[in-house]
This record gives sequence, C-alpha cells and structure tokens, in this order.
Amino acid sequence: MIGVKQLFIYIIMFTIGSSILVAPSGLVRDGKQDGWMASILDMGIGLLFVWLYYTLSQRFPKLTLVEFSEEIFGKWIGKVVSLSFLLYFFILAFSLLREIGDFMTTQILPKTPIEFIFMTFLGIVIMGTRLGLETQARAAEIFFPWIFLLFLIMVVSMLPEIHVENMQPMLEGGIKPVIWATYRNLGLPYLEQVVFLMVFPYVHRIEKARKALWGGTLFGGMMITIVTLLSILVITPDLTAIQIYPSYVLAKKISIGHFFERIEAVMAGIWFLTLFFKLTLCFYATALGVAQTLKLRDYRFLTFPLGMLLLVLSIVGSPNIIYFQRFIAEIWTPYSMTYGLFLPLLLLGVAMFRKKCSN
Repeated sequence: MIGVKQLFIYIIMFTIGSSILVAPSGLVRDGKQDGWMASILDMGIGLLFVWLYYTLSQRFPKLTLVEFSEEIFGKWIGKVVSLSFLLYFFILAFSLLREIGDFMTTQILPKTPIEFIFMTFLGIVIMGTRLGLETQARAAEIFFPWIFLLFLIMVVSMLPEIHVENMQPMLEGGIKPVIWATYRNLGLPYLEQVVFLMVFPYVHRIEKARKALWGGTLFGGMMITIVTLLSILVITPDLTAIQIYPSYVLAKKISIGHFFERIEAVMAGIWFLTLFFKLTLCFYATALGVAQTLKLRDYRFLTFPLGMLLLVLSIVGSPNIIYFQRFIAEIWTPYSMTYGLFLPLLLLGVAMFRKKCSN
C-alpha cells in the first residue's frame, strides 16, 4: 500500500517524465510562440482525464484495470480488453527506454553502443519493479525534493537570459495553431496517466486521493509549461521548434559571471530521475497485469522475460531517432486516445448501464 502523499508525488514524477525534455519542441513546433498556451490547455484537459480515471476507479475501488475489465465485459472480452491495455503500457515502456538511448547516444555518450545503455537502464528498472510499488513510491518521495530544487535552480539561473519580445506577436496565426498544438501533444503525458488505474487499488484511503490526483497533474503540468515558456523566451521559438531536446539546450545557456554555467547536467538529472519512475511504473503495470490476466500468484518472475522482450523491441522497434520522433509526433496522440479516453469512457458507460439494469 502507498499513501495519498506518495501518490501525489508519483503523479508529478510521471507527468514530468520524458515530457520535460521533449514536450517543448512539439508544443512550439505546432503552436509557435504561443506553444505555452497549448501547454496550459493540455494541462486543463489532463485534469478532465484524471477525473475520468478517478470516477472509473471509484466504481471498483479494490480492483485494478485488468480485474474490473473482466468484471464489466465478462471473462473473455474482458481479457481481450485487458491485454490491449497491457500492450499499450508495454509500448509506452518501449518508447521511454528508446528515448533514454537516443538521448544518451546523441548528447552525452555518442560513441557508446545504444544496446549497452538499454541494458544498463533496464537492469535498474527490473530491480525497481521486483521491489514493488511501495518501494518505488518511497524512493520517489526521497528524490522529489532534490528534483524540485534542481528545477528551481535552473529556472532562477535562466532569468537573466529572458527576452520577452520572443513571445510576440501573441496569437499571430489565430487560435487554430494553439488548438492543433494542444491536440498533438495530449498524448504526452496526460493520456498516458491511464496506467494509474493499475495502482489505485493499492492507495491507502483512495477516496481522499482526488486532490492528490488533480494537484499532482497540475503541479507537473505547470513545470512543463514553465520549461516551454523559458525555451521560447531564451532560445527563441524557431530554435525551440527544430531542437529535439530544447530544454537541454536551454540549460546550456545558463551563465552567471562566467563561473556558474553549462549546468545542463541539472536538466539531464531531473529527466533521468523522473523518467526512471515513469518507466518503472509502466513496466510494473505490464508485469502485474499479465499476472492478473493469467491468474498467477506473483508477477515478479515475469519481469526478466518481459525485460528481454522490451530490450529487443527497443533495439528493433525504431531504426533511428528521426523515425522515432516522427512516430511520437504524428501517431502517439491518436493511438493514446484509444486507451486514455475512448476505452475508459466505454468501460465507465457499460459499468453505469449494467448497474442501472441491475437496479
């Protein structure tokens, strides 16, 4: 069991996850200098998604997504729905691991084989998964103050580099580019939060977790918005749009008195920690869900075979970084809407209909 406070912190970690490094590029590419507005709209819509997931979980407070899918649709259709969700979680885990490998081989360790990076990080993820949800949540609780401190240092250090004119002219192309940017970036990370339906039954006093769910999403979303806004104000919208990792480039701009400078490791540190918790949760949800679908007593022995499958998929699933970035930009949001919006709405609708018929 984990507490409401730990859930709040874990949602912040998950929301920041990979988004803090890559989301500004997509938001500004589609929304230009108004990308920060799209980030705020995404956050508002994300709160509605959280409300949907919380409402669905309240109907089955002691069951995970896999378990109440069978409760709603019956044994066989429920298993098909559950396995489709688990495939989504697994592909999400693949995309996160791939992002780690691409970032390390393009920015920090260009001569290191990407397979070695995959194996190293995946080994830590498997270890965290085997230790269980409570250990993960407690670790997140320990690391969160450091992550927030590093983020605060980065934001304060960027203040002398701000150029407000980079935001102008506001709404130059009207509201359409902002709405398009909002839609294209919903899948990263707000639709992905459906994975928490595998966690809610293990939250102590989940009935009091509504504020934690909304607060964690709001807090994490504000951090993404701040980084997006800083990217526009400091490195200009044009440069932000063409960078794969604009917030990493942003951190390179920090220079105070020619002494305190080039602290891009701060941004990399925030990203590595938050992405570890996001990847571990997705991998945990996959392993737990497979065990529950197959009616197994424990999920831990599944972590190694699933880890090997994830390693192979990370290597062969994307030929290069350009292919992967295009997949994220064009396909990820509509794909995520199937599992983050349409299927949860269907589950909730059928559950309400069956309860009404039984009464």
